[in-house]
Parts: sequence; C-alpha cells; structure tokens
Amino acid sequence: MGETTTFVYDAKDKILGRLASKVAKQLLSARKSGNPNKVIILNAEEAIVSGPKKAVLADYHFRYNLNHPRKGPFFPRMPDQILKRTVRGMLPYQKNSSGRNALRDLRVMIGRPSNLSGEELPEGHEWGDTSQLERPLPLKYIRLGEISKSLGVDATRWNGGDN
Repeated sequence: MGETTTFVYDAKDKILGRLASKVAKQLLSARKSGNPNKVIILNAEEAIVSGPKKAVLADYHFRYNLNHPRKGPFFPRMPDQILKRTVRGMLPYQKNSSGRNALRDLRVMIGRPSNLSGEELPEGHEWGDTSQLERPLPLKYIRLGEISKSLGVDATRWNGGDN
C-alpha cells in the first residue's frame, strides 16, 4: 500500500455533475489501484446546478416528494448530502463492494473548516486538479444552498448560513 493522499476540492462555482463524476472516477481508480486515497469536497452549498431555476427546483421537489415520508427511500435535503448522493449515483454502490468502499473515502463539507481555510494545506493533503472543471458560469443556474432552502432546510444549520 502506498502513502495516503487526501485530495481537496473546492466546489465553489463548480457544476455539480462534472465535479461529482471527476471525484467518483478518482475514488474508483484509487480503490482499484490499491491506493488509500481520500477526497474532501469543501463549500458544498456553493456548487451549482445548471438550468432554469424553476425547472431545477421542480425536479428536486419531485424527487424529494416521490416516496413515503416515513418509510423512504429518503432523498437528502442538506447540500453536503445532496452532493454526496450525486457522487454515490456515479459509483457501483449496490453492485460491488468497491463502490461502497470508495464512498467511505469521501467527505463532503459545508463551508471550510479552519484547518483547510488557508492556501497551505496540512501534510498529506493536496488540491485536486480542477483544470477540466474551470468554466464560466452558465447563464441559468442555481446553487445547492438555494435548493436546500427551497426543500425546507434552515440555512442557519450550516456555517454558510448568514441569512
């Protein structure tokens, strides 16, 4: 086994699907090669979903209201859990254990913790390559934080809730 490396991604102004597919691919390839690499995604509430606001919100409300409120299956409302569930959808989570183990190596956080707040990262951590994800903001988009608020989450429950 090699040295553990933790890749840190900042989700601010990144399109949700592109970031999730990059992270899922990295987690799976690390699992298959035997590297104990981990991934941390920061600022989950700042990730964006492209599309008209009304259509995106209608889609998320439909998914959330699709099933029984007590029996499930349950759809997440918090921005970090939505992002983690999106990555889970891109992993072979139910087919084999490599997908479940890869998901265990993922941490998604709302805001930025103090130890990862500066440009210098702690030892064993490095910034993930987002050069392929750097794009101008689309004309129509909505942030995950706004989607969570519309699903009924109190914004004061996360650090980014200054409203």
